[in-house]
Amino acid sequence: FFLDRSDAVELPIKFIPRYAGHYHCQILLKSSCDVRVYEVECVVSTDHAEAELEFRTPAYQAVMQDIPIRNMSNQDWKLEAILEGRGFYGPPLINVGLGETALYPLTFKPTAEC
Repeated sequence: FFLDRSDAVELPIKFIPRYAGHYHCQILLKSSCDVRVYEVECVVSTDHAEAELEFRTPAYQAVMQDIPIRNMSNQDWKLEAILEGRGFYGPPLINVGLGETALYPLTFKPTAEC
């Protein structure tokens, strides 16, 4: 049988994720003559993340900063690093395991005063 709009009942759900990942839950609805279980899966992703770092070092002297990358999802990450700007160096790929924090070693070595 089909319910028309007048028989529909809204069930508002508020979901505030802290991290990217997959979130699963079950909603159990009971009445005197019916029991229903709804499976709900929410997928949270981050499209874009920005950060700003400021390096101060004498010309020709390298400085390195470990940038923590925390994977709170439920799958391993294989990340590609794209560095823009002169004098910046770091590995092109980094793997961050499920539930782990990896350090990305970003190095800046200026070739002139700037």
